[in-house]
Amino acid sequence: MLNVQIVLFDGFDLLDAIAPYEVFCAAAMNAENALSVELVTAEGPRSVPSGINGLKIEASGRLNPERAGIILVPGASGDVEDDGPDSIPAILGRAMSTGLTDMIKQALQHKDIIVATVCGGSLVLAMGGLLEGRPAVTNHLGMDLLGATGAVPVSARVVDDGNLVTGGGVTSGLDVALYLVERELGPRIAHAVEQLFEYERRGTAWKDKGIAPSVHKPLTSDEPNTAVNKTAMTTTPSSLHSNSTQTSVFDGDWETTIATPVGKLEVKLSISSRNDMIQGTATQGDETIEFMNPVLQDNKLAWSLRITKPMRLNLKFEVVVDGDHMVGIAKAGLLPASKLTGNRVF
Repeated sequence: MLNVQIVLFDGFDLLDAIAPYEVFCAAAMNAENALSVELVTAEGPRSVPSGINGLKIEASGRLNPERAGIILVPGASGDVEDDGPDSIPAILGRAMSTGLTDMIKQALQHKDIIVATVCGGSLVLAMGGLLEGRPAVTNHLGMDLLGATGAVPVSARVVDDGNLVTGGGVTSGLDVALYLVERELGPRIAHAVEQLFEYERRGTAWKDKGIAPSVHKPLTSDEPNTAVNKTAMTTTPSSLHSNSTQTSVFDGDWETTIATPVGKLEVKLSISSRNDMIQGTATQGDETIEFMNPVLQDNKLAWSLRITKPMRLNLKFEVVVDGDHMVGIAKAGLLPASKLTGNRVF
């Protein structure tokens, strides 16, 4: 029997979970109960409030990461633009910080378990560092954030990467479930469910197989002008002196606080400049990471940073300095920009 566990968490999106639930239940009816489906949580049986007006759904069991079959993780429903506790990033962050991340990590190590996600469900896994280097898809609003976690964003309705199957927007829950039914139980059962629902699965499931399509880059007016770029990169002695002055104001050790949707991060920055080259490190707890591609432009210092706590993300920083005070932002994909403040301590 094919066992399906659909994981619920506080703030989950109803359609992400219930659409696949209905597909799998219909498949069980048409396949003489060759399939079972259960709503579970990382904590065990409980009433779980959804992100749609807090409507509660009963989960009957605890997620078992050792059970062969399918584990499906839905996304969240909440504020898209806000950065408060009811925002989608905050809801996903809370789901990630439960035992769910470790359970899914354990499940991905079993060859007889398929982990599937719908919409923002892939972001729960990605922010926990589980999708690095793996092709995946999420809601179109979260594709930049998905890439910032180290996953490989693929613009497709369904992406099949073996034991990982991910779906795009909210309604892709139907497509993910129908695809999995076809893949695991065969096309006739999937077709019978489609006839029952009067819905045909959308799109081609993307796989990293077959002949890769040719990429033809169109020439547009946005193409960079090499001559202009070379001119822009040419510096004079006076401009070098100006850059040295601007760069030196960032030198020193800085104690900073980054206010993110999932809590505040205390980070120590160490910045130094030499021959107009900027170097820096960020220390959080016992982990120290070097700045990636630090650039000074218009009195603003920008760099990228690979963080692992409280989630795995590639953050883009932009800061300015006024005396011994630093202010700026940290940004990753659709996540609202987090405010950075700090003071020079050396």
